Amino acid sequence: MIDKVIWPEAFHPKTSPIYALNDIDVKAPADVVWKLLVDAENWSTYFPPEDQVKILSGESELKLGTRYSRVTVGFPMHLVITECIPGRRLAWSTTVDGDETGSTAYHGWVITPTPEGCHVLTEETQQGDFFLDVIGHQYPGALYRYHQDWVERLGLAAEAEVARAKA
Repeated sequence: MIDKVIWPEAFHPKTSPIYALNDIDVKAPADVVWKLLVDAENWSTYFPPEDQVKILSGESELKLGTRYSRVTVGFPMHLVITECIPGRRLAWSTTVDGDETGSTAYHGWVITPTPEGCHVLTEETQQGDFFLDVIGHQYPGALYRYHQDWVERLGLAAEAEVARAKA
């Protein structure tokens, strides 16, 4: 059975106007995927849209309590890691900078080892007028497409790491 994101009550998909689930099987061990995922300031090496990530709390990689900022599709945000089980689970809460309506999001990742490598699942919910207007109305389906591209590129990068290690 594939694990799912553990939702804080305020972010549960049943009460969120925007929700996306994306997953993929990766032919690389969970620890290889994990290393790429927690190295947030270098996400752009395999996923170019995430080229403005900055860890603000001094760590070199994401861990429980890490605070960081990013600019995603032109929108600045502040985030904090709310769940971190190394090699298995990572989640963060997001606040959109400058949004007086208080738009927020919750994004979780679950990595499950498989005989061939691992299964990577990511889910996100979004609340607030900003997300509803931009993602819900102006660009419906954009969150799903963005995350699908991200999870596929993450998988390819992990598989490339494995191939380099074998060479």
